[in-house]
Amino acid sequence: MKELLEIIERNDFKLSNSEIAQMMGKSEDEVAQAIEALEKEKVIVGYKTLINWEKTDKEVVTALIELKITPQRGEGFDKIAERIYKYPQVTSLYLMSGAYDLAVTVEGRTMKEVALFVAQKLAQMDSVISTATHFVLKKYKEEGIIFEDDEKDTRQVITL
Repeated sequence: MKELLEIIERNDFKLSNSEIAQMMGKSEDEVAQAIEALEKEKVIVGYKTLINWEKTDKEVVTALIELKITPQRGEGFDKIAERIYKYPQVTSLYLMSGAYDLAVTVEGRTMKEVALFVAQKLAQMDSVISTATHFVLKKYKEEGIIFEDDEKDTRQVITL
């Protein structure tokens, strides 16, 4: 199962069940049944294509927002996290250790749109004590994928 998950994670939509079966030395039916079971058990929770929006005409602004919150009695951080992740602007949300409790990734069309979302939606929540917003200026690597193409190796050669 671990091998199957690693193949799927590395290759996303690029491989068919037949190709995965060949790589694993299994039948296509075995692979299809294993994937279906993993999806049903919520081990595989979705499939995603990663797009470099900077190479298109679509304007996308990404911000990382740190939230310090007061956990709700009997519910901890989960209830406030649920309220936050339901917003369509929120692309990821993590419970963190350290100075802040939650790390939220938000996307919008402009910096102003993202700033208004933080000010009008996140900062207004009763449980939110403070926010810190960091705008992403350029993506170099995301989810293990390097965004820059034709990168030249600038390391110096060392000879003995």
